[in-house]
Amino acid sequence: MSQKPAIPKGTRDFGPVQMLRRNYIFDQIRSVFISFGYQPIETPAMETLNTLMGKYGEEGDRLIFKILNSGHYSAKIPKETLGELCNSQELDPDISKKLTSKISEKALRFDLTVPFARYVVQHRNEITFPFKRYQLQPVWRADRPQKGRYREFYQCDVDVIGSTSLLNELELIQIIDEVFSSLNTSVLIKINNRKILTGISEIIGHPDKIIDITTAIDKIDKIGLGKVNEELSNKGLPKEAIDKLQPILGLSGDHNTKLSELSKELSESKIGLEGISEMQTIFDLLSQLSLSTSVELDLTLARGLNYYTGAIIEVISTEIKIGSICGGGRYDNLTGIFGLPDVSGVGISFGADRIYDVLEQSDGFPEHTATTTQVLIMNFGDEEIKMALSFASELRSSGISTEIYPDSAKMKKQMSYANSHKIPIVVLAGKDELEKNQLEIKNMTTGEQLAVRFAELIPSVKRILK
Repeated sequence: MSQKPAIPKGTRDFGPVQMLRRNYIFDQIRSVFISFGYQPIETPAMETLNTLMGKYGEEGDRLIFKILNSGHYSAKIPKETLGELCNSQELDPDISKKLTSKISEKALRFDLTVPFARYVVQHRNEITFPFKRYQLQPVWRADRPQKGRYREFYQCDVDVIGSTSLLNELELIQIIDEVFSSLNTSVLIKINNRKILTGISEIIGHPDKIIDITTAIDKIDKIGLGKVNEELSNKGLPKEAIDKLQPILGLSGDHNTKLSELSKELSESKIGLEGISEMQTIFDLLSQLSLSTSVELDLTLARGLNYYTGAIIEVISTEIKIGSICGGGRYDNLTGIFGLPDVSGVGISFGADRIYDVLEQSDGFPEHTATTTQVLIMNFGDEEIKMALSFASELRSSGISTEIYPDSAKMKKQMSYANSHKIPIVVLAGKDELEKNQLEIKNMTTGEQLAVRFAELIPSVKRILK
């Protein structure tokens, strides 16, 4: 019995058109990164489990794909743990942790930021600070697959590490603006500051609950304020503290109004006032630029990852409802976990897969992303193919991607091939044309067909492709 072919849920195959469109996104993003002076690196698909665990919070740790050790890994499991496993109906969390440590030492990377921090520490004698890097690679998360959320997806990260200047945050906002402008996609940039959120947790009397508070607040757009309050209550936050939180989360107006009100609310919190000052500086710097994209202060923005310490950024599409398509922030001591303390960094990550979905749903891909071939030369038989080979070489030498139909099939079949592959130009060089020292060029978009001399082939094709 043959096996039905399938791929794991939350993963996808990509056909030629999809790959062309994905590469279009990658090329646009990469070109903007390079224009701001960032350098490329790559890191392995898998990291040691110790590198990843404990960096993303409790929820994040559960979504890390662990890799089973090779060989007879079960032999390393203590007999008492095996006994507990056999006698239990459900896997106790403590037993699960013991088991994981014995059978898995590696995991697929959850994001590109923690591996980048590991890279910086491991290669600190080879790089110069501040270090500006970009990275376009896949990441994996053991999440429940749903629309716009995949288990394997690409991130396009850009970070600068070794500088505390807020000019870096400003530059990242400029990069976001240029990337989405180049993709002709309308977005909204939301920013906040983890120091402000820390200040809020202090003012309501529960600085120890900062992780629970930020994790819950970060879901406000997805589940609503009522469910967020319910989650905070379930995490042990008393009603009095939750009530104190409501006016702050409900602040409205422009950034100046919100920051002014916050200054009063957080007047007793030193770290909260630092966050307000940083936000004011960023908005003051932004006022000197002419951006195509709106930037909004959103006090409910928390970014659930634990390593953020300062400014946090999130980008949403204003055309398609799909969640965050770009996000990031400041992390002051992520490298300290790996033995290099007091090195501040800031970065953002573009979600290429969600950006693809936005462009597809909004019909935002340019026509040229449908094919790699610009010209198809028809095949009329053995004699004509000799000239066709010469014409194809000339076209390719001029930077025009060209293919020859491999078989001398019927005209209808060759034209059908051109149509199905969305090839914009077809060149006909049959016996009659060659005897007249000319070619027929057909514009597949308009249907127009014209006869040209051999020497006019390149200029004629370039005019149509403009």
